[in-house]
Amino acid sequence: MYPFLHRLCRTLILSFGLSLTSAAAAEVPAFDSNTSGLLFTLHGSNTIGAQLAPNLIRNYLATKGARNIRSTPLGTINEQRIQADVGNQAVFIDIAAHGSSTGFKGLEQSRADIAMASRPIKAAEWVLLNRLGDMRSNRAEHVIAIDGIAIIVHSDNPVKHLTLQQIAAVFSGDIRNWSQVGGHRGHIRVYARNNQSGTWDTFKSLVLGKDYSLIENAERFESNDQLSDRVAADLNGIGFVGLASIRHARAIAVSHQDTQPQAPVHLTIATEDYPLSRRLFLYTPVHSLKPAAEEFLYFVQSEAGQEQVKTTGFISQTPISIKPASTREGPEDYLALTQHAERLSINFRFAEGNATLDNKAQQDIQRLAKYMKKPKNRDRQLLLIGFGDEKASAERSIVLSKLRALTVRSALHHHQVNTAPVQGFGAYLPVASNNSKAKIKNRRVEVWLL
Repeated sequence: MYPFLHRLCRTLILSFGLSLTSAAAAEVPAFDSNTSGLLFTLHGSNTIGAQLAPNLIRNYLATKGARNIRSTPLGTINEQRIQADVGNQAVFIDIAAHGSSTGFKGLEQSRADIAMASRPIKAAEWVLLNRLGDMRSNRAEHVIAIDGIAIIVHSDNPVKHLTLQQIAAVFSGDIRNWSQVGGHRGHIRVYARNNQSGTWDTFKSLVLGKDYSLIENAERFESNDQLSDRVAADLNGIGFVGLASIRHARAIAVSHQDTQPQAPVHLTIATEDYPLSRRLFLYTPVHSLKPAAEEFLYFVQSEAGQEQVKTTGFISQTPISIKPASTREGPEDYLALTQHAERLSINFRFAEGNATLDNKAQQDIQRLAKYMKKPKNRDRQLLLIGFGDEKASAERSIVLSKLRALTVRSALHHHQVNTAPVQGFGAYLPVASNNSKAKIKNRRVEVWLL
């Protein structure tokens, strides 16, 4: 009976254009005592599959009333089985974490029920998986956490900040000595993830682009943690890892051209203002998803699931408020508006090429509505401030930024959440260079709590 009810619930939710996260029913019923065997499989990103997915699965199984939850290696590195007891039966979930691209191959070959990815689905993968439905729709693409790719160095390295251009030059070999970027004299040794890794795909896209190639003698790793430990032991080393794998190394601040350096901290990553922030995804077929996998998705997007995201070392999508720094930059009107407000850890962004809220933003609308209905926030008001990239005129940029804020306001009104009059400040306070393809990140709506 339960699988039927969950499928019915999902159908009703999706028929009203809402994301799965709108179901506060992240509470899941106990397993039937006759449940046994393989529940579902996950293939893909090592960033997700090394620790986050196993931790979420353990929590999910515990929520379902399973006992004696344990992890067993499957004989191949980065593969494991999470097993538990239900009555006198055993249930299990298998994880193979060999890189994001292997997740989409697993879906295509019907060997995986869920693909783990630390970067968005590529166009070729989207075409290949067309038979499973629109894999870019909110029925298939589930943002489960925010991560930052940390540029890491040895803890005693004096370099505190690098631009994206300097990082590209270091990893391509154009810069080979630390003294060229303000550090001690020493030959730079480069460590990088392997070609199957979504972390590598994201780094290559955000840093190297089409103008740079990774230096040939870079040492490559399948595991974030192994790479981090190697850098932590090498005074002249530099590498990149997911946020949860900084470990004993030190992360440096990063900046785009003409922007302020940003350290990979909670607010800058949660709002995706940090230049190397990224989303972590689960991808599922639009149709014919196994009931247990569907329940797992509900759990991951719940507050309990997001709490595990935080505990594992990634950035939860549950909103938190943060008081602004005493020294800030921006237009005088912006500073005055936000002087006594608190910044929320949400930025709303839009689907590329149009004014539609993207899949994460649709989830965040529901999270924010739930957040504002908590007793402590019932007498407080939201302030929405739009920003954008440079246009032909400053006036046009301001108008478009205000329209973005109005789009968010309209979506919140559907959830009976009222806001203060929206504001738009155009191309002020860019978080990415307006001369790069990353300028789309400047098209955002900040959320402040008055």
